[in-house]
Amino acid sequence: MRDSPLPGAASPWRATVLTLYPEMFPGPLGLSLSGDALARGAWSLEARQIREHGLGRHRSVDDTPAGGGAGMVLRCDVLGPAIDAAAPPGDPRPRLLMSPRGTPLTQARVRALGAGPGVVIVCGRFEGVDERVIEGRGLEEVSIGDYVLSGGEIAALVLMDACVRLLPGVMGKHESGVEESFEGGRLEYPHYTRPRDWEGRAIPAVLMGGNHAAIARWRQAEAERITRERRPDLLGGDER
Repeated sequence: MRDSPLPGAASPWRATVLTLYPEMFPGPLGLSLSGDALARGAWSLEARQIREHGLGRHRSVDDTPAGGGAGMVLRCDVLGPAIDAAAPPGDPRPRLLMSPRGTPLTQARVRALGAGPGVVIVCGRFEGVDERVIEGRGLEEVSIGDYVLSGGEIAALVLMDACVRLLPGVMGKHESGVEESFEGGRLEYPHYTRPRDWEGRAIPAVLMGGNHAAIARWRQAEAERITRERRPDLLGGDER
């Protein structure tokens, strides 16, 4: 899938994904806010088939692990040329490899990526990719959590969604991307809306009083309470 910016528009945030399953894209990113922004040319997405650089009549992309072991490994002489075609010299975008052994993705990293020109994302499959292509092409390994997926595609969708929603004009209000979990090192405070009473549970009175200073203090206290209970590591130490 290849989208072009609107005529006369500024260069959009560009995402290029290298995958064995390009049909998985844009997937959910083609809907809702990210889909609207994609249609408007606020960002672009290109899904490239790694197998186009495969070897032989069957376009082979993998081989057995050196030293033995289960599974298959993506070949460096396939993935290297695929990356070169997608991001030639001079392309300023960071090259990412979605990997469970990578550096955990954080909101700070998302903001940095969203503020840049875009990303090139390699989606691994099988047992992983040849270490030499990681070194030779300067791939930054990124993890979305301490678990293993069937491939990097879902993780790539997660990373792109997190970045795209922060692009100018994607969300209705700038504050929507500021007052939320992980901004300022805290989880987000609770939210309420109508009806005022539901199944014996009422909206906290402070939120209905119109005192904005009191509301701000309550929200900060609740954010700290929830963070302390659920993610004390964000506070700089385990307090449990």
